[in-house]
Amino acid sequence: MLTIGINPVAFSIGAFEVRWYGIMVVLAIVAVIAISLLEARRVGMPTEHIYNVGLWAIIGGIAVSRLFHIIDKWDYYVTHPEQIIHFEGLTVYGAVIGAILGVLIYAWVKKLSFWQIGDIAAPGALVGQAIGRVGCTLNGCCYGLPTSLPWGVIYTYPGSYGPHEAVHPTQIYHLLWNLIAFAIIWSLRTRLKPVGSVFLIYLALYAAGDLSIRFVREGEPFLFGIQQAQLIGIAILVVTVPWLIIRMWRYRVKQLATASISEVSETEQNRGV
Repeated sequence: MLTIGINPVAFSIGAFEVRWYGIMVVLAIVAVIAISLLEARRVGMPTEHIYNVGLWAIIGGIAVSRLFHIIDKWDYYVTHPEQIIHFEGLTVYGAVIGAILGVLIYAWVKKLSFWQIGDIAAPGALVGQAIGRVGCTLNGCCYGLPTSLPWGVIYTYPGSYGPHEAVHPTQIYHLLWNLIAFAIIWSLRTRLKPVGSVFLIYLALYAAGDLSIRFVREGEPFLFGIQQAQLIGIAILVVTVPWLIIRMWRYRVKQLATASISEVSETEQNRGV
């Protein structure tokens, strides 16, 4: 078994505690913006849009992430309403959906292509989510079910959120899956058509991995005996996979039709010579 005895608090300034989780969240945001800037330059989008849309995404991500957490833990918050306005307790899907809403609003206001912005942000989002899982690992949150496997993790620090028994290191499972998904879309991003395909594949890959990992992750049943995040993952897969297939098929048909028209036109020109 592996043991983690790290203090989740990196350092303190008076009564103010700076936790490793918060540090990793900041690093994750930096990574998302940095990779998105590289992609924006590659496709020719002005980089100032990345900074602006990043701010909208952060605001939307935090707001919706907190909302999802409150809904998931409603039995607690209905008796502790004073805890509703708080930053501790966020959900990844809430952050993703909130960020998407922020991007949608910005793209609508600035009359930009939402699909192009989504493609630009997708690779960096996966890296950012992987970095965030490092914070979860050090914090002790998002841990798995008890296990006897040799790579089970035991949290030994008294202030950790993790249990003092061997559990699945689901934070590491999430981290590894995010990196695998990043490698897939990074290698395919210049070949996938039409615009928006990278973004849809990002959503599908993340949802598939998260849905699977949560079968060995601690969580409360939300509906039909499965967790809230699993229901969201299923909904995302039901929407994104058919949508991706239909969009790619239509793009292929359009390309073939354009090629056929070009061939006919070229043939007619040759006959006229």
